[in-house]
Amino acid sequence: MSTHRILENLIYRYADLVDRGDFAGLGELLADATFFGGGGELKGCKAIEDMFRALVIVYDDGTPKTKHITTNVILEVDEDAGTARSQSYVTVLQAVDGLSLQPVVAGRYEDRFLRRNAQWRFAERRFTLDLVGDVGRHLRRPVAR
Repeated sequence: MSTHRILENLIYRYADLVDRGDFAGLGELLADATFFGGGGELKGCKAIEDMFRALVIVYDDGTPKTKHITTNVILEVDEDAGTARSQSYVTVLQAVDGLSLQPVVAGRYEDRFLRRNAQWRFAERRFTLDLVGDVGRHLRRPVAR
């Protein structure tokens, strides 16, 4: 598999894990990374997992009833150095009782990746919030802009 495809899969895996409510898996995916978002700077599997558990509302089916749509992925890879960067857009859709399907958040990811022991991993993920809709059924507290 090409490096570009591997890195895209990491980016898309993040969205899949959030939408499944698998915050332990998300912490593992970002275990080697520094995460920058509304909660400040976080490092480590447990810290990242705990932040998502504290922030995201999960419903009876174990999910936040969201779909994170990641688009406009731009990748720059330095194979010799074992490093890569990406930027992408994210739009979060949600539908729950009392809220028809609608976008609730739109923003950007800026990612850095490192290759260690022939495996690519997130080294850093920065989330920038650009647009906010009705997040009252998605997040436990208002988002900082």
